[in-house]
Order: sequence, then C-alpha cells, then structure tokens
Amino acid sequence: MIKMRGITKYYEAGVIKTFVLREVDLDVREGEFVTIMGPSGAGKSTLLHILGMLDTPSAGEYLFLDQPAHRFSEKRLSDLHKHYIGFVFQSYHLIDELTVYENLETPLLYKKVRGPERKGKVCDMLDRFGMVGKKDLFPNQLSGGQQQRVAVARALITEPKLILADEPTGNLSSKEGTAIMEIFKELNENGTTIVQVTHSEKNAAYGKRLIRLLDGWVEK
Repeated sequence: MIKMRGITKYYEAGVIKTFVLREVDLDVREGEFVTIMGPSGAGKSTLLHILGMLDTPSAGEYLFLDQPAHRFSEKRLSDLHKHYIGFVFQSYHLIDELTVYENLETPLLYKKVRGPERKGKVCDMLDRFGMVGKKDLFPNQLSGGQQQRVAVARALITEPKLILADEPTGNLSSKEGTAIMEIFKELNENGTTIVQVTHSEKNAAYGKRLIRLLDGWVEK
C-alpha cells in the first residue's frame, strides 16, 4: 500500500536547512497496524502528514498504491481524502460552527451519501462513542476528551481503508483511551490499515510493528 524511499523533509531559512526527516525508508502493507514512536521533535507528525499527503517531502520517493504520490492531481488527492483515508488529529480539527451531529455528517455529505443512510451512520457513531446526548452541542461546549471522541468518530464514519492517527487518545481518560484502541483493534482485524503516532507504550502494544524515530532518522 505504502512505499517510501529516502524521504527527507527540511525547511530553509537563507542558507540554513533545518531537517525534520532524514532518508526515511518505510513500507506499510495493506492490513497492517503500525506504530511510530519517538521523542518530541523526532519528526513523527511530519511523517504522518506526508503519509496522508497533507504535506510533501523535500526529497525522496513516495508510492501510494504503487503510484507516485507527487504526481497525484488535486482531484485524485481529494478523492483519496474523501473515500480512502481517515485522519485522527491531535488537535481535533472539528468545525466550530457545526454541531456534533453536523461534524459527523459532513464527510458523508462530501461522499454524497443519501439522506436515510447518512442519518443511520451518524446515529450509529453517536451511539458507539457515547455522544447521543451531545449531538446538538458545538465543539466549544465539549470537554477535550469529548471533542477527541467526536474527531475519532468522524474519521471512522466513512469506513476508510487507511487510518492515520496522531496521538489518538492524547486527551482521553485511560478508560476512554482503551475503548478507542479496542475499536482500532477491531477495525484492523477486519482489514483496515492503521498507522498511529503515540507516546504511549500501552497504545503501541496494539500495533503489530513498531518504528522508532530519533532526530528525523528511523532507528535501525
């Protein structure tokens, strides 16, 4: 599914280059559950953003489904983000002007899912994540943990083939975090590919393979 060779990311300020990723090689097969770990500043989130084609590398080759990602058109990228890839961000990225229900409904509107099916999917997610009583609230009326649960539900509602998760339980209680990881485990067992960034050894144990980053390098 994913093949990276020599992925490097740096930012330039005059003649100075600040490297975030250095010569990263990474393969992810369909159906894998991969964990990326490392200290703050190691390049984990940057790598995840490049994997999700939200950012581009400064050098190197990235093949997604055997096709060069840098050649994807805007339409192709948009289609992948709508239909294939689900993102769970550390900072929620909920739409402040929309209710919980509307935030969950939005990805389905982009996919042109019909009304009755759309309503059913949203209601299922509200129930699964214990947010039925919060469906008419706006993000700023929710706790951090509740916002994170909505963000995870929104990422899963389109049934993506690939989930990219950046500290998916970072704002949750240990009980809530375990519940989210168990959902990820079930999805993976049913064929969903998952790549997660985490500081948690407990969460890392849910993955089948561990990749450690340090100063932008993959530790051998």
